[in-house]
Amino acid sequence: MSARAVVLLSGGLDSATALAIARAEGYACHALSFEYGQRHARELDSARRLAAALGAEEHLVLRLDLRAIGGSALTAEIDVPKGRSPATIAHGIPVTYVPARNTIFLSHALAWAEVLGARDLFIGVNVLDASGYPDCRPEFIRAFERLANLATRAGVEGDGHFRIHAPLIELSKAAIIRRGAELQVDHGLTWSCYAPERDGRACGLCDACLLRKKGFAEAGLRDPLPYAA
Repeated sequence: MSARAVVLLSGGLDSATALAIARAEGYACHALSFEYGQRHARELDSARRLAAALGAEEHLVLRLDLRAIGGSALTAEIDVPKGRSPATIAHGIPVTYVPARNTIFLSHALAWAEVLGARDLFIGVNVLDASGYPDCRPEFIRAFERLANLATRAGVEGDGHFRIHAPLIELSKAAIIRRGAELQVDHGLTWSCYAPERDGRACGLCDACLLRKKGFAEAGLRDPLPYAA
């Protein structure tokens, strides 16, 4: 019987590739997504399709109201930045940062993993194209893994050791896209845009769109998503 793993699945390029990697490594994958009040809830449709296409054992969508907290252009009435230069994107923490989001998501993934008897959690963070998000850094992943083994019955009673896998953490967006292609991820099912157009197209100008388009160009592959710009 394959070992179980909980995989955070947003519906984007990175999480889809992380799920494909976990499956390729032989894990029985339980995909976890969040409807947290994000303005780009369109990504959840992608997550559902990806979970099915990539062979997840099950796909759980938890509902959290992070709009009640706000503080981010993704969860409050704050404009999503558009048309920023690569140098600007790489500097500082942008307003699209959702306070403590990966800590919140990993905490829920940890709880579900403990119930499932899983000891492996996968998250598709990467530090090179992370737009400055502090919860995409290797030191955060290491710290959360220590917490996981201190704050759970499984960790305390010694019947398992939790491992947080971040297989993309030191890869560029281009390398992630190439890795996904190697693992037959259908990039047409993924979604990256923070500010979708009303007609369903990606805006093409937010940081996520710009990083995605740059990644496909550098990977030498065609991006199958339609863009407004």
